Amino acid sequence: MDKLRSMEVMVAVAEAGSFAGAARRLDISAVMVGKHIQQLEAHLGARLLQRSTRRQSLTEVGAAFSEDCKRVLEQVRWAESAVERSRAAPQGLLRVSAPVALGGQVIAPLLAQFLRRHEQVRADLQLTDSVADLTAEGIDCAIRIGRVADESLVARPLQPYRMVIAAAPSYLRRHGKPRRAADLAGHVCLSHSVWQRRVEWTLHDGAETVQWPEQSRLVCNHGEALRRAALEGLGLVMQPEVLLAADLASGRLVPLLQDCLPPARPVHLVYAADRRQLPKLARFIEHLLKAIGQPAGRA
Repeated sequence: MDKLRSMEVMVAVAEAGSFAGAARRLDISAVMVGKHIQQLEAHLGARLLQRSTRRQSLTEVGAAFSEDCKRVLEQVRWAESAVERSRAAPQGLLRVSAPVALGGQVIAPLLAQFLRRHEQVRADLQLTDSVADLTAEGIDCAIRIGRVADESLVARPLQPYRMVIAAAPSYLRRHGKPRRAADLAGHVCLSHSVWQRRVEWTLHDGAETVQWPEQSRLVCNHGEALRRAALEGLGLVMQPEVLLAADLASGRLVPLLQDCLPPARPVHLVYAADRRQLPKLARFIEHLLKAIGQPAGRA
């Protein structure tokens, strides 16, 4: 019986609330998760989980044991990392989480540069617009757009996240340019479905405020698909500047209503406040801040 592995499985079940969730996190089968728990219960002579058809809940003994397991595993990780910290060169697996558009366009190339410089480092880049739990998911650092509410994390400011409204020259030849935000009502607009669920993009035209049209010709959950539709001349698109930068520079897309855009949103690199920071993370933080860090005193 691999006690440490079984303890790791126990913690994953406690945090995920199910064998299936723990299996996904640890990349093993749910059957194997069950075997680890059964081995622990047989070894301890106590029931750790109350099982139902869909979910497993901790018994009182199981809750106390899982907390003890967390402390033990943290001590093991500390002992293992002491060896790595004693070496000057960054090495090991670096796990990074970033939003899809910003991560794909900006973070991925910077991470590639970092990996070329540090050949002993491997990376796992997770692109998701969901907020990752750094501790639960074993992530070293994350890029977050908007205010950082978790005071337990160190938040280092990066260059802000700006939006841009644009259209292809072919569309503008057919429909003309909107001169004011209110003109959007008479244009074909392309929308990201995420906006309709949780974000309202407000445009400012002097004293007037206008919402990006809710009724759009095309709604999609992927920014790159909306970009391609705009390049085909289907309509106006509002997307992150980083996603459209090359198209704007080449003239394939034309920026519009630049005085009406929503304010730029703050971007931060976040990571746990850890005095035992490993070289792989410390050097990557330095790399990102040098490339896209927000200069002191800039908003």
